[in-house]
Amino acid sequence: MATGEIRESNDAAGLAALIARAGAETGGRGLPPVERWNPPFCGDIDMEIRADGTWFYLGTPIGRAPLVRLFSTVLRKDEDGKTYLVTPVEKVGIRVVDAPFLAVEMNGSGEGDEQVLTFRTNVGDVVAAGPDHPLRFVISGENSELKPYLLVRGRLEALVSRAVMYDLVALGETVEIDGVAMFAVRSGGVVFPVMPAAELDALSR
Repeated sequence: MATGEIRESNDAAGLAALIARAGAETGGRGLPPVERWNPPFCGDIDMEIRADGTWFYLGTPIGRAPLVRLFSTVLRKDEDGKTYLVTPVEKVGIRVVDAPFLAVEMNGSGEGDEQVLTFRTNVGDVVAAGPDHPLRFVISGENSELKPYLLVRGRLEALVSRAVMYDLVALGETVEIDGVAMFAVRSGGVVFPVMPAAELDALSR
C-alpha cells in the first residue's frame, strides 16, 4: 500500500479494506501491535468519534459494526494528545470529541477487596478495572456531571455510559484516603476515588 492511500480513500468500506490489507502482514491474532509501529504521519482525515460513541466518516455515520471494530483496533493516542489510525506504513489523524470508546455494560463479581468490575465497550473490548486498567472520575460541565473513564489500552479510554455509571456509583463506598473521607469504588484490588464524600453529600441535597 502506498503511503497516503488511507488519507485519500473516499468511503468507509474502502478505508477499512486498506487498513485490513496493511494489518494483514502482522499474521497474528488479536489486536495489531500499533504501539510498535512508527510510520510517517500522512495528515488528517475526516473521521470523527462523537461523544455518544458513534463514528463518522466524511460526515456520514459508519453504520456497519465490523468496520467500526476494525478501525478501533488500529487506534492510537500519542503523547501529543491526538488520536490516530495507525498501520505499518502510515498514520493519519482523526477527531475524538470525548473518548474513543464507550463502556456500555458492566459486570461485578466478588465482594470487598475481591470485587472485580468488568466492562464491555461499544466496539467489543472486555476490560476488568484494576491496576493496569484504572478508572478515573471527572466532574464537568455547568451541571457538575460525573463522568467516569476506564483505561482500555495504551492511552485510549472508554467513557462509561450514563446507564452504566449509575450501576457503578451504586457500588461505591466511603473510604479514608490520605486522611480524607472519599467516596470510592473498588475493583481488582484497587480503590478508585470518585470524589470527597462531603462533595457527594452536597450534590445529593
